[in-house]
Amino acid sequence: MRHLLPTLKELTRTDMHIYDEFTVQEHIPPHPGSDDTAARSVFVRSATGNVYLYCSFLDQPSILAEHALPFTPSATSTESSSFTVNPSFSIPVPVISPSMQLAHTIPLFAKSPVLMVKNDRDEWAGYLSAADVMNALLQAHRLMEAYLETTLETAGSALSLINEEAEVAYWTSGAENIFSIRKTEIIGQPAANFFPPERLQSLKTLYTGETVYRKQHQPRPDLFALINARPVRLDGRIVGAVAAEVDITTEIRLHQELLHMSSKIQHLEKAVARLRPESDPFARIKGSSPIMKQCLETIRKISTTPATVLIMGESGTGKELFAKAIHDLREPETAPFIAINCGAIPASLFESELFGYEKGAFSGADPKGKKGKIELAEGGTLFLDEIGEMPSELQVKLLRVLQERSYFQVGGTRTKQANCRIIAATNQDLPAMITRNQFREDLYYRLNVINLIIPPLRLRKEDIYELTQTFLQEFSLLYNRHIEVIPPEVFKRLFEYDWPGNVRELRNVIERLTILTMDGEVKPEYLPDSLTSTKLYEHSEPEPANSLTFADKTRTDYPNVLETQKESQMPSPFAAAAKETTDLLDTGSGQDSGTSYQQQLDAYEARLLVQYLEAAGGNKRTLAKQLGISRATLYNRMKRLGL
Repeated sequence: MRHLLPTLKELTRTDMHIYDEFTVQEHIPPHPGSDDTAARSVFVRSATGNVYLYCSFLDQPSILAEHALPFTPSATSTESSSFTVNPSFSIPVPVISPSMQLAHTIPLFAKSPVLMVKNDRDEWAGYLSAADVMNALLQAHRLMEAYLETTLETAGSALSLINEEAEVAYWTSGAENIFSIRKTEIIGQPAANFFPPERLQSLKTLYTGETVYRKQHQPRPDLFALINARPVRLDGRIVGAVAAEVDITTEIRLHQELLHMSSKIQHLEKAVARLRPESDPFARIKGSSPIMKQCLETIRKISTTPATVLIMGESGTGKELFAKAIHDLREPETAPFIAINCGAIPASLFESELFGYEKGAFSGADPKGKKGKIELAEGGTLFLDEIGEMPSELQVKLLRVLQERSYFQVGGTRTKQANCRIIAATNQDLPAMITRNQFREDLYYRLNVINLIIPPLRLRKEDIYELTQTFLQEFSLLYNRHIEVIPPEVFKRLFEYDWPGNVRELRNVIERLTILTMDGEVKPEYLPDSLTSTKLYEHSEPEPANSLTFADKTRTDYPNVLETQKESQMPSPFAAAAKETTDLLDTGSGQDSGTSYQQQLDAYEARLLVQYLEAAGGNKRTLAKQLGISRATLYNRMKRLGL
């Protein structure tokens, strides 16, 4: 708006007379008004180059009292003067340049009602009057106020301005319509008289200097708005705050109604889904990271055979989802999928649950008998979750089912056929359990015809965003919450956390965030303590030599699942060896003997480690870094393989 201010050239007057101090009386008439001299300002130029405004007491009798200006008697004011002119006095006049800014001239008017303008050629160009400058500034202010008010009213938003004392200084018609408060009622009043102070973003901006853009807030309990707020600064300090708000109450209510209807639709979809299986077996498995793509590709290969599958993965990785995907890919739609948790059933009841029982088999039994899970899964899939928790006495009977494909019911004398495919899952290290005599080795090899390892979430953090959006949509509908987006600082915490509970833990955290978010804004303080503690950013130490996590097993034992994503970063012999290992695992998955398969795998792994070690120049630390495992894990693997 600076172009609204006039220039010095436009305000400079030229209607003046300027005389030397010794000849001024020759040009001043004894009676004012006798010629045009009285209509022009008269300036006196001294011998030293200073300039004075010549003033007559008779012409301006109150000028001293009005301006409290210094008095400098002129030659004409003495009694010895031979001229009969009005008594007079002179006012010193500051001299300015035409290029001087108008704002810099204002303080000079405290000394004189006029300023002399002298150009670059040392010529008197004219003078500047305080009255002219004040009128020009007043007109510019009025024009700028008209422009500003029209602009603010045209913006359409509810615009408000509070001053340094937190009083409302401006209030547009848009604000009147949204808040139902008239300008005449609120302007000049403290904003806190009309709104709760804790809900006023303008006050927060005034006191803290915070700038917000499109932030959702509630100035009143019954009103939702999107607000832009910015502090007003002058000379480095905050002198006010401006806020522009858009009423979104109607949109929020419509969105809440839409969420309510969407929730009903989702419940109906779930009911329909129970009656009609998903057309896409991988619909519920979220993730597009390279490691997940490799895992899904392995499932597609598995699904072309009826072989027994052992799924290994940490708790919370979603092993049952992968088992269901294998079932959906290789079985018809009508085939049953029966799941049994081996760790959730007491040992005394496990046999009857798995095999069923004849009528009258034991006291308290159903008189009609009961079908077991194996019989219920006929023509489909029996999923044995947490197989590592199966009682040891039942491991023998399950081994018979896998070998003979037959079994006896509890209390029965007739052999029944086990016409179902077996998928087992565990979060335990079964080979380590075998060495401790906690799991049968022969059962392990019968189950481990095809092995699928589900990667933990910390090894596929690029999937966190997709998983978060999926869970956010689910819980927003379930709890009727309006959440548009999760802020970057919250996502930063999600990506930095190691997720020991894997996808299940992430799902619980998103459910917590959804429940605690009442105003649509997810805040970092809503995160659980495990994600906000300082330990989150500390790097963990290498695993002990006797510990082998599933992440380590995935990297070393089954490179076809994890190491494939790093082939492009490996040296060429490593990439070739990794591909060769993948081919071996794919072609060896149909071996009749589990022991033969494991022996081949161990022998080939030993050859690979030797090749890797030679490529690394015998440096085990370098080799461990290239393989993405700790040195303790590498030593443990080499010791087991006899290297």
